[in-house]
Amino acid sequence: MGVLAAKRRLFLGLSVWLILASHASAQESAVQYIEYPQILGKEQPLQLSGVPKWATFDGQLRARFEDQTSDDYISGNNQAYVLTRIYGGMRVHPSEYLTGYIQFIDTHALGLPLQYTLANERDTFDARQAYLDFHFKQYSIIAGRQELKYGGERLVGISDWTNNSRSWDGFLGRVGDKNRLDVFATSVVAVHPTSLDTHGAGLTFFGAVGTVGTWVPHAVIQPFVYVRTSPRVQSQQGIFGSETVVTPGVEAAGNLPSGFDFDGLIALQRGSFSNDSIDSSAGYIKAGYTLKNVFLKPRFLGEYDYASGNTRQSLNKINTFDQQYPSNHNAFGLTDQFGFQNIKQERMNLDLTPAKHVTLLIQQEWLQVASRFDNIYSGSAATVVKAPTTGFLSGDIGREFDASGKWVITDYLVMNVGVGHFSPGTVMRENAHGAPLTLAYFGLTYRFKLSHKDAGPAP
Repeated sequence: MGVLAAKRRLFLGLSVWLILASHASAQESAVQYIEYPQILGKEQPLQLSGVPKWATFDGQLRARFEDQTSDDYISGNNQAYVLTRIYGGMRVHPSEYLTGYIQFIDTHALGLPLQYTLANERDTFDARQAYLDFHFKQYSIIAGRQELKYGGERLVGISDWTNNSRSWDGFLGRVGDKNRLDVFATSVVAVHPTSLDTHGAGLTFFGAVGTVGTWVPHAVIQPFVYVRTSPRVQSQQGIFGSETVVTPGVEAAGNLPSGFDFDGLIALQRGSFSNDSIDSSAGYIKAGYTLKNVFLKPRFLGEYDYASGNTRQSLNKINTFDQQYPSNHNAFGLTDQFGFQNIKQERMNLDLTPAKHVTLLIQQEWLQVASRFDNIYSGSAATVVKAPTTGFLSGDIGREFDASGKWVITDYLVMNVGVGHFSPGTVMRENAHGAPLTLAYFGLTYRFKLSHKDAGPAP
C-alpha cells in the first residue's frame, strides 16, 4: 500500500502543478537544472585574422580538485585527486544549409589510483562529437556523434559534471523551434580510456520528444517516449534472451508570477527482459518559492522523488525502474552515490544569491529504498548493496547534508565549490557500507570561441 500511496501522491501533485502551469512566467526552467549551481557562463569571443571565415573553433579547460573520505565505502580510505578535462572543437559552415562539427576530449584523474578511477573519469584524447547538421528553415537532420539532453536530464542527459560527459552515435531529426519534435535513433558511446571510444553493435536507443513552449503560456511541457533495446540479457530465471523497454512520460516546469516555481516528471516502463515482463515507474515533483525582494533572494524548495524497485510478488515480472541515461549529479546529494532506481527521496533546498554572479545552495536529503526486496543502485546503475532473498530488514539508506556554490568570476571563468556529507542509514550499516562519506571539491572552468577577425556572430 505504501508504494501505491506514493504513486497516487506523485500523480496528484503533478496534475495540480500542470493546472497551475497555465499562469507560469519562465520557459527556461524545463530545459536546465534550476536549483543546482552549475558550470555555466559565456564563451569568451576571440578573433584572429588567420582563421578561415567558414570555420569557428571552441574550447573548454576544466579542473576540479576533489577530496573524498571513505572512498568505495572503505572507512579511512581518503582519496585526494584532480580531475582535468580539455575540450577542443571545430565547426565548419560551408553553406547556410550545412554545418559540420568535430570535438575532441582529453580527461585525467591525477593522483587517483587506478583501482578507484571510475570509467567516467579518464579518457585519453578521443572524439566526443563528430556530426553533420543539415538544416532548412525549421527542419534539421543531425547525423553522427552528438549530444542528447532533454528537460532536467533525469532520463536523458550528457552528465556534464562527470569528467567524461556522454554522447551518442546515430541520427536525430528535428522540426520546429519553441514548439518542436525531436525523433532520434542512436547508440550510446562507450568510453575506452586507452583506445578509441565506440558504440555497441547497431542502434539501441530510440526516442521521440515533443517540446511545447507556447501552447501553455510561459511554461514548458515535454511529452516523450524512449525505447532501449539489448540483444542479450539474462532473466531472473537464468534464461538468456533480448530486452526491449519502452518509457513513455511527460515533464512540465515553469515559474509562477507570485514567486512559486515547479518541475515535475512522470515516467512508466513496459517491455520484456528475456522471458520476464517489465512493469515499473518513476517520477518526481519539485515546488519552490522565491522571496525576490528580500536580501539574498532566498528560494525554498521541497522535492519528492520515487523510482520503483522489484517487489518479488511475481517471479516473472521486473519492477526495477531503468534510469536510462541520466545526468545524476546532485540528483540524490552532492556525493553522487545513488541512482534513479529503487529509491525514494525527500529533499529540502535553500538557494541564496548574495551577489549577481554568486549563487549558494544548502540542502538536506533523506533517502530510502522503494522496495526492501530490491538492491541499492549507484548513479551508474551498478549494484551497491545486494538485497537478501528475504529482503532488507530496514529501508533506510541514509541522509545527506550539502552546501555548494558557484561564482562567475568573469563572464568566461567560473568557480564551483562544495562539500557534502552522507550519513549511512540502517540498511547501509547492516550490509558493510556503514562508513560515513564526506566529499569536498573546488573547480574552475574556462570556455572560449575563436573565429575570423572580420566575421560576425557564428551561426
